Amino acid sequence: MTIFDEVQASIARLAENAGSSVAGIGQRWGAGSGIVLGQGQVLTNAHNVRGSQVTVTFADGRTAEGTVAGHDFDGDLAVIQADTGQAAALPWATAVPAIGMPVFALANPGGRGLRVTFGTVSGIDRSFRGPRGLRITGSLEHTAPLLPGSSGGPVLDAAGQLLGINTNRLGEGFYLAIPADETLRRRVDALARGESVRPPQLGIMITPSRVARRMRRAVGLPDAEGLLIRDVAEDSPAARADLTRGDLITAAAGPPVRSAEDLAGALRAAAAGTIELTVIRGTDERSIQVRFSQDGQPEGPA
Repeated sequence: MTIFDEVQASIARLAENAGSSVAGIGQRWGAGSGIVLGQGQVLTNAHNVRGSQVTVTFADGRTAEGTVAGHDFDGDLAVIQADTGQAAALPWATAVPAIGMPVFALANPGGRGLRVTFGTVSGIDRSFRGPRGLRITGSLEHTAPLLPGSSGGPVLDAAGQLLGINTNRLGEGFYLAIPADETLRRRVDALARGESVRPPQLGIMITPSRVARRMRRAVGLPDAEGLLIRDVAEDSPAARADLTRGDLITAAAGPPVRSAEDLAGALRAAAAGTIELTVIRGTDERSIQVRFSQDGQPEGPA
């Protein structure tokens, strides 16, 4: 048997054994794919769902209306509750992915039918930006080609065990997947319990530090590292704290702020109560307390 025969046999075997555990998310081309991880439980990417309800299509053509149990937009994960019928849960892999390892990517783009492709692990510990622009680290890069709508589908080893969840296309011929490690298992379990990740929101639009420096120079202000506020939403926590357009956020809860990831990390740590921001307004530095409600969300509409 040649290597091509072995690959063909593996693809056919995985299509038969694991294909029923791969679902389509949404009802239009390119909507997304999902993974059955337990009875009534489908894992997908957060960017594949809009609102709290979504249609899930299974390999036999059956559709079910699903409810989003929990989501993590910054981590690009969502767990959907739906009638999974006889679809079996995919087993989690025990092997640690390494460069050169053969992998198989499965997808059911928007419920339009099963796809199975072959590739190899081409990189580990890669990073990419999630739906809200924050960096997702530790991802798995592989070469199995995928159609649009494949995000949320599984990356499997030759034994049919789950190595990762396809999430982000990287140029031509490469894909990034969130690894199916213990961290992901804990996150999925929490989302299935309805424990969505909702970091506090300031209600601002920001400009990156490099652009902020250039804009400050253009109006004759001295250089400073930080994030420039481009806009403030009405009645948001930022507005109620008197943050305004043109303020430069230089620190959050003490540590300096140099990137959106720095600010997001400080907001996640704040969770509830207040966070102290150091801002420069013109040439004056000041400390501003921003208050959130007890669940970390804005007090009142935002």
